[in-house]
Amino acid sequence: MEQYMQLFQGTAFSSTSAKEVQILKDYLFAINAEGVIKKVIAPEDAEYQPLLEAYQGKSNFRRLAEGQYLLPGFIDLHVHAPQWAQSGTALDIPLYDWLNTYTFPLESKFADLDFAEKVYEDLVSTLLANGTTTVLYFATVHKEASLLLAELCVKKGQRGLVGKVVMDDPAQNPEYYRDADTHSALADTEDFILAVRELAKTAKQGVYPVVTPRFIPSCTDEALRGLGKLADKYDAYVQSHCSESDWAHGYVRDRLDKNDAFALRDFGLLREKSVMAHCNFLDEPDADLFAETGTAIAHCPISNAYFANSVIPVAHFHGKGIDIGLGTDISGGFSPSLFDNIRQAVISSRMLEDGVDLPSPHISAVFRSRGLRSMKRSTWRQPEAVRV
Repeated sequence: MEQYMQLFQGTAFSSTSAKEVQILKDYLFAINAEGVIKKVIAPEDAEYQPLLEAYQGKSNFRRLAEGQYLLPGFIDLHVHAPQWAQSGTALDIPLYDWLNTYTFPLESKFADLDFAEKVYEDLVSTLLANGTTTVLYFATVHKEASLLLAELCVKKGQRGLVGKVVMDDPAQNPEYYRDADTHSALADTEDFILAVRELAKTAKQGVYPVVTPRFIPSCTDEALRGLGKLADKYDAYVQSHCSESDWAHGYVRDRLDKNDAFALRDFGLLREKSVMAHCNFLDEPDADLFAETGTAIAHCPISNAYFANSVIPVAHFHGKGIDIGLGTDISGGFSPSLFDNIRQAVISSRMLEDGVDLPSPHISAVFRSRGLRSMKRSTWRQPEAVRV
C-alpha cells in the first residue's frame, strides 16, 4: 500500500462546468510529501476501506468535522498588490482625484524594498488565509519590488502571476511615478520576465511573469507595441484594463480611433494568455474579438459597483464562449475575499436582469419633480474617471 504524508476524510465540492457542482461525499484525499493531493479515493473504490483502516487513529489522519468541507483554492484574476496598504480606505473622492491624491503617491513608495516587503508579505498571507491560492498581480513600475512579490509567492506557496507595471507616457503619468522612458520600461520588463522564469525553477506551485501595461492611457504607442513583441517572444501572460469606464473607453477612441479591444489586439496584447480586467463597455465586435483571440475577462463585481458605472453582461459574454473569472481588484474592491465578490456578482447580475428603476410611481414622480433621473442602466450613466 502506498504511503502518504496525510490522509483526509470528508466531503469536497468542485465544479464540472460553469453551472454544475460536483459533490464528493466522504471521499479520502491522500497528500504526498510535497503537499500535493496525490490521489482521491471514492467510498466505493476497492482501496477505500483498507486505506481508512490503515490510517485511522494516527496523527496524519484527519476526519473533517460536521460543517467542514474541502473546496478548490480560489483564483483571483485582478489584484493591485501595492494598493493593499490603502484597502478599504480613501474612497471619499472621485476616481481621478483618488488616483493622484492617494494611489499614485502610495505606489511610488514601493521603490523602498523594506516597505514593499512589509505590505506584500501581509497581502500574500491574507489572501492565502481567505482561500486564494492563485493570484494575478499588478505590482508597480519598480522592477526589484515586483520581483520581491514573486519571491514571496514562492516562499509562501501561492501560485503567483506577477506583472511589473508599465507607465511610460509623461503626458499621462505624474513625474514622481512612472517609467523613466520607453526604452527602460521595455528593458526592465524583459529583465523581469527572465528573472521570474529563473525563479520559477524553485517554485513547486508555479510563478509566472506577466506583461503588464497599466492600461492604454498610461502607455505610449511605442511601449504598447514593444510589450506585444515581448509577450510573443516569451509566450508570456498579458494583463491590463480594457473598457473599464466611459472615460477610458472614450479616451482610447479619441486617441486611436478604435475601441480598447481592437487597439490592444493591434498592439499584440490580445492573445490566448491575455486576461483583461473589467471590460464593462465591450460592444459586440469587441466581445467577438475576445472570443476569437481567446482573451479572458477578470470580472471585478465589487469594484465595478463603486467605480465602473455599469454592470458587465457576464451571461451574454459566456454565450459567446469568452472565459470569465473573478477578481477582487484590491483596493478599488475593499475585500480580499472572493466569497464576497461571488455574492456581489450575483447581486449585480440581478440588477442587470431586473433593472433598478424605482418601482413606485409616486416616488418616481417626486424624483422627476426634483430634476433627478431613475437609475436604469440603459438610460443613466454617471460620467466618471477610470480606476486603474
